Amino acid sequence: MKAITLSTLAGVCLWLAGCGSLRFAPSERQKQTAWLHNRTATITAETARAEDASEKLRALAGLSELQSSSFISYYGPPKKLPKAVSAEDVLAESNWQLAGTALAESANRPDAWRLADNVFKLAIGISALLGGVYGTRAARFLREVRAKSKALKEVVQGNELFKKGHKPYAGAFKEAHKNQSPQTRQIVAEMKV
Repeated sequence: MKAITLSTLAGVCLWLAGCGSLRFAPSERQKQTAWLHNRTATITAETARAEDASEKLRALAGLSELQSSSFISYYGPPKKLPKAVSAEDVLAESNWQLAGTALAESANRPDAWRLADNVFKLAIGISALLGGVYGTRAARFLREVRAKSKALKEVVQGNELFKKGHKPYAGAFKEAHKNQSPQTRQIVAEMKV
């Protein structure tokens, strides 16, 4: 029963806190871009030293090289290393495209609704496995919470569609909801994201 209570509590806390801090694991393209960034920083530092650049530029390039190593450590090495032996290799058009794709992927976030639904499914499954009176009650409670979560999602999405489709009424719509509690406003704002 403690496992059910803890998993339910964790799921509810996650749902209330929002998923703004959650991210997908780095993709292969993101790992390749991190590796290319390190190669770019290394080649830049080497070029700054070879061309006898100012001390300030050499220091900046050296720091950038060191910093970019942490990206590879965090992301992990890519499975396939892009060609990046020289500055010309690094500056290839394909690497510019790769960087753009990686940037677009890095903006992706998990869908809060899907995540909450999966947490409820998992908790319901655990409750069913444990069985007994408490397991049955917990599963029933979690099914109700999941149904309410789906209903709330539909209401919020419907409200957003109404406001977009009926712009002249958007002010009146907001006025009708002005007495919502701060907690409700926060939850709805997080759901819109």
